[in-house]
Amino acid sequence: MTNPDSFINEVTEEVRRDRLFALLRKWGWVPVLIVLGVVGGTAYTEWAKAQDRARAQAFGDAVLDALDLGAPEDRRAALTAAPVDGPQKAVLALLLASDPVQDRAASIDALKGLVADTTQPQSYRDLAVLRLVIVSGADLPLSDRRAMLDPIAAPGRPFRPLALEQMAYLLVEDGKIDEAIVALQALTTDQQSPAGLRSRAGQMIVALGGKAPATGDAG
Repeated sequence: MTNPDSFINEVTEEVRRDRLFALLRKWGWVPVLIVLGVVGGTAYTEWAKAQDRARAQAFGDAVLDALDLGAPEDRRAALTAAPVDGPQKAVLALLLASDPVQDRAASIDALKGLVADTTQPQSYRDLAVLRLVIVSGADLPLSDRRAMLDPIAAPGRPFRPLALEQMAYLLVEDGKIDEAIVALQALTTDQQSPAGLRSRAGQMIVALGGKAPATGDAG
């Protein structure tokens, strides 16, 4: 390689270094920001997980302490004071409605509050509707109870078999015994129905004067 070629290469290399340094001076903060963002994001995620664990533990401890109390009014007061966040509100509402014999009005209020709370998961709200229909009983018009259960009985809803069971009982209440038996028979062969529900449906069919389902269908 001749001296002129060597000189040109050296100049070219120097220009490249100058350009690189200029780029680093101008944009060097970008990779630093990216690294800081990754590190900060990881730290925040871990902090958020720790916060979630702490909230869950505090809620669980408060619930256990409340359930250890003897008097129903003391349990309810302690549960109401429990720290809740997010879906814990739904769990608390269901707990507050778990003893309707002691305080039926408060149970109904807790369930209605959960049903109306659109920030809570639909599955919890569906369960609250089922409980509300059962706890309210004849205090709610039969047509209202049927309208409340109808969406939950739609295919794909998690509590569909339970809603269909309650709707069959509404048919009994309405004096439509034959239709109730047909609805209960369908539940005994519904693959989504738990074994306990299929067993209850079979017993109810017999109680209503229908034919007991075959063992294979009921199990």
